Amino acid sequence: MQPGLASTPYCGTAPAPGGVAWNLDPMLGAALLAGLLLAWRLAGASGDRRWLAVGWIVLASTLISPLCNLSVALFSARVAQHLVLLAVAAPMLALALPIYRHGPAGMAAAAAAFAAALWAWHLPGPYALTFRSDIAYWAMQGSLVATATWLWHGLLLGAARRPEVAILAGLATAAQMGALGALLTFTPRPLFVPHALSTLPWGLTPLEDQQLGGLLMWVPGGLAFALLALSALARALRAEPAAR
Repeated sequence: MQPGLASTPYCGTAPAPGGVAWNLDPMLGAALLAGLLLAWRLAGASGDRRWLAVGWIVLASTLISPLCNLSVALFSARVAQHLVLLAVAAPMLALALPIYRHGPAGMAAAAAAFAAALWAWHLPGPYALTFRSDIAYWAMQGSLVATATWLWHGLLLGAARRPEVAILAGLATAAQMGALGALLTFTPRPLFVPHALSTLPWGLTPLEDQQLGGLLMWVPGGLAFALLALSALARALRAEPAAR
């Protein structure tokens, strides 16, 4: 059991190098299958079930693979897991959903909900809670994936006719992810009690592990949303001459 933990985390005990395990929880497998069937039905005829299949494979792989177990030992591994869920699986799931129109208020709400979930679950208190409570762990994963999918749906599909909305939402999301990543990178002390000793076998101090996680969130995470905002800007510039 790790320092500050009252029970074994959902993904198991912190592994040492060479001891990382797969997550073979049968309840997770059943939940993923039930979720896929529900999402398949929600996608309907107007959605793209090919994106749903690929996105669900990425989602399931991230939760079942050794990355789950490694995230108990390393904060940077938890951030990497979240980046795969939020920047790879979530946009694929969003593309699978039916298209509906997102207004500026809807896009603002999606961006705000995603930012709130991202910051809340990477604060020291709620983060540590996910190591003590399976309910908190799945609340974290579920809220992050749900809000990211909502946001990506608006950025990729719902705002296709309002690129200026996608520009603002994408840049705002890139900025807030970059700010969180920079904060984690430059904070002079480790913030996360569950990793107080678990990083050392991997050749990292807790602070170095935290800085690596911050850099991952800052650069690849923020870049994904910034690129989408630039893509929306390019669409707007192409559409302007046609409108004239």
